[in-house]
Amino acid sequence: MSEPKSRRRRQPQKLSERQKKILQYIERTYTETGYPPTIREIGKAVDIDSTSVVNYNLNKLEESGYIQREKKVSRGLRLLKTLNSEPFTELGVKLADDTINVVNVPMVGKIVASAPVPVPGDDFGMYYDDDDVIHLPVNLLGSRVKDGEVYALRVNGESMIDALVNHNDIVVLQRQETANNGDMVAVWLDENSETTLKYFYREGAKVRLQPANTMMEPIYVDARQVHIQGRVLAVLRQI
Repeated sequence: MSEPKSRRRRQPQKLSERQKKILQYIERTYTETGYPPTIREIGKAVDIDSTSVVNYNLNKLEESGYIQREKKVSRGLRLLKTLNSEPFTELGVKLADDTINVVNVPMVGKIVASAPVPVPGDDFGMYYDDDDVIHLPVNLLGSRVKDGEVYALRVNGESMIDALVNHNDIVVLQRQETANNGDMVAVWLDENSETTLKYFYREGAKVRLQPANTMMEPIYVDARQVHIQGRVLAVLRQI
């Protein structure tokens, strides 16, 4: 006697080679950066020009239980298990059953030498399109960080290369006007009319802004001329 259809177990779908490559890329990106890739990044990585084709394959991966997707959210992709069917551990913490908490980080531009950092206000969501926002897991930045408290800038220059902050990397900063010695901060210098990314040290009436590059000298500035615009929480490296 054959088993009733209602009692039959659904057989897992066999993944195509393309779907395996996509899954491996998602896992690699999560491991290296701490957050999922976008649809366009996936397409570029596996040589798919059409975003609809990428979406089709992501839907198949979701049907097979490898990923979970959140509609209308950039990077709204959660890796549940690897190609070997092992539960995926993100940043050393196994993902819970509920949806991962995400912080929306506005990408406000580059650190350039001729203008202050355009620090966003609490209402940044009214002025930044979703394409200008990076969606990052809370555990990458700290559980107390909330929307509107952080923003991102692209690094221009090599003054912090020994701290593994390279040209064109993205730094995520906490909005604040004070810093502790040793913090990596973005500051506006009144006297020089420029913005710079350096380590901060208060030394009496002056501030030492220390580069992480043996080819560069520290900058000593009157503390009254230094305006802290944010403290670095994370670095998103370009790979």
